[in-house]
Amino acid sequence: MSTPQFLDHELFALLREDRVVEFNARVEAGEKPPSLVGANLRGCDLRGLNAAGMDLRNAYLRGADLRGLDLRTTQLGGASIRKTQLSGTFFPSDLSPQEILMSLELGTRLRLNT
Repeated sequence: MSTPQFLDHELFALLREDRVVEFNARVEAGEKPPSLVGANLRGCDLRGLNAAGMDLRNAYLRGADLRGLDLRTTQLGGASIRKTQLSGTFFPSDLSPQEILMSLELGTRLRLNT
């Protein structure tokens, strides 16, 4: 498993700085977001993020605030969600509740049902 990455991209910096509204606006205006595969988003407040279709495989989300996000079309395989805030979050149907709970409590990487 590789080390979570701090990406050298302006839009990634917005997420790290909890500036989700600005991130969403720039993406909606046509700016291409970076690949977030393996990204280090530890402790970020991502509430309000339009995560539809995003690729967060192997992302490190420990302690992030994901409350209210719709992640149903987000790629999450291999991501770690230990100690995140998840109230009201929708997850992809190929993630079992047990898998989510194990990652939340133990820090295991999310494994998709195939």
